[in-house]
Amino acid sequence: MKLRFKCLLLVLIALNVSFAQEKDEVLLEVDGEPVMTSEFLRVYNKNLDLVKDESQKDVDGYLKLFTEYQLKLKEAKRLKLDEDTKYQREFLRYKKQLTKNYLSENKVTDALVQEAYERNNYDVNAAHVLVRLDGNAKDTLKAYNQVLKLRERVLEEGFDAVKSSAHNGQSVFLEDLGYFSAFKMVYDFETAAFNTPKGEISMPFRTQFGYHVVMVKDKRKSRGTITAAHIMIALQQNDTLLNPEERINDIYKKLQQGEKFESLAKQFSDDKSSARNGGKLSAFKSGQLSSTIFEDQAFALQNDNDISKPFKSEYGWHIVKRIAYEPIKSFEELKPEIESKVKRDSRSQLINEAMVDALKERYQISYNPEAKKYFTSLLNENYFARSWRLPEDFEIDKTVFTIGDQSFSYEAFGRHLMSAQRNYVNKKGDFSVVIDKEFDKFFETSILKYREDNLEFENKDFADILKEYRDGLLLFDLMEKEIWNKASKDSVGLEAYYQKHKSKYQWSDRVDVVIATAANEDYAKKALKMMKKGKSEQDIKKALDKDGKKNIIFTKGTYDTNDPKLPSNLKIEQGVSEIYSHNDAFHVIDIKAVLPAGIKTLEEAKGNVINDYQNEIEANWIDSLYKRFKVDVNKKALKKVKAKINNQ
Repeated sequence: MKLRFKCLLLVLIALNVSFAQEKDEVLLEVDGEPVMTSEFLRVYNKNLDLVKDESQKDVDGYLKLFTEYQLKLKEAKRLKLDEDTKYQREFLRYKKQLTKNYLSENKVTDALVQEAYERNNYDVNAAHVLVRLDGNAKDTLKAYNQVLKLRERVLEEGFDAVKSSAHNGQSVFLEDLGYFSAFKMVYDFETAAFNTPKGEISMPFRTQFGYHVVMVKDKRKSRGTITAAHIMIALQQNDTLLNPEERINDIYKKLQQGEKFESLAKQFSDDKSSARNGGKLSAFKSGQLSSTIFEDQAFALQNDNDISKPFKSEYGWHIVKRIAYEPIKSFEELKPEIESKVKRDSRSQLINEAMVDALKERYQISYNPEAKKYFTSLLNENYFARSWRLPEDFEIDKTVFTIGDQSFSYEAFGRHLMSAQRNYVNKKGDFSVVIDKEFDKFFETSILKYREDNLEFENKDFADILKEYRDGLLLFDLMEKEIWNKASKDSVGLEAYYQKHKSKYQWSDRVDVVIATAANEDYAKKALKMMKKGKSEQDIKKALDKDGKKNIIFTKGTYDTNDPKLPSNLKIEQGVSEIYSHNDAFHVIDIKAVLPAGIKTLEEAKGNVINDYQNEIEANWIDSLYKRFKVDVNKKALKKVKAKINNQ
């Protein structure tokens, strides 16, 4: 469903394409509601290069899709899905996210992105001293002097010695932070760490936690990107007699004996997604995988084609081979990813501040000079206990400030203060500091909200894109209700559809096998003789694995006859096969059972059946929409549209 929705938005979020100002005409009417040629042209042209189906590039074919889209929107509104609270909440979330792209200050953003990229190229190993300080404190000199004295002690006595006597875990912290890079710490702390030379201690600086000094122990170039292959033996095995650690050590012995890594990966690796490619993984960088152990082992390999010793991760036993290494990507390649992080990071406050400054220049703003003084007089100690309330004679109708044509009242700022007091529980501070801080937050929120509320009227691109988000989300809810849920939850209909079409859902021929694999044909021949005599796997391994060498490995399982683990020319018949050369090794295959092709049960084919049943429901449903809503196409306007497209 999610994939369908993404594709839907990809096709339909298209209304930010500009066209020459021409006389607009009605292209079609859906139940009497007009749809203009300009709307169709914007969507068509925006997505022309995205669609691969040639029928969708054909104007008539695309018009059919466009018309069905309009029919679905009409049906969604008939069902009042646009009034659903869940839909409205989702739409507002999307709107908020989209608005962020229009509420940024580009110059500041670009500078922060460039800085983050440069920092991303390095790791800093640091320790810090922190003296906690309430964010509302007006007098900060005591904390500043305290951290300054601790800095002097660290310089004289050493970090560990001062830590043992000064760290209390409440008001004073001395902590070793290890290595970190960009985006791992709050921005102010990160900046101090990167600006402090190796081997030195910074001067005191303040974050929301208090005053710090940071001691930089080391700086190193960050890890780049590595391409590697691996052989994995999963910890959980269907074969209860298979010991994962023993199996990986057996494979490692075969590598030391000169057998190919890729061939062994194809034969034995339990990571099916990579085994087919000789164990090769997609390129990754440090922190990208879910296993630190695996990453450390991979990056520890010094040269291409180096192979690790067997090691255990959270998922199984591995052997890793380094294929290629590349340093950190260029700025242009990483820019989109870093920009996204910047906007989510504490750096975003700098962007907001720059945007607020720009909006102050754009809009006419006036302030009530008495407002701050009035609200400071209202606060008392209850504010820090989250029990403060506005007085009964509170002057709700006065104005704190105005932005453009909108006034922001004492009542609104009072509600803001009521809500904000949860951030001050069990804290202390000067009331004027609290008012200054919350006034700035309230003003920033208000002016950005004012910009957001007026964005549709100020920016056509935004308005067009927002409309497509609105319609796309609505259509998603409609399809979920009318198609996807019905297909998956209608057990009776699903059973009936399966019975009618079950010949479509077939198993391929399969075999239940025990495979003996050897790198040397002589050992394969010996294994063949012993298997034909009915010798057990243990007896065969005992006879052939001598002098610490691993000469034979057994694999059990049920496979499709076209599975790449099996030779393509395997003779499918029960019993012990002859020797096959496959994947740079020699195999003897004992076929325990031949499982012929046959019809899958509904449970076995359920995913495909649901998908096909869903398509049938949708086709019938669209036919019903054509019957419910009258569609009239303006042939003359359509002819002009075709001419315009052909001349583009």
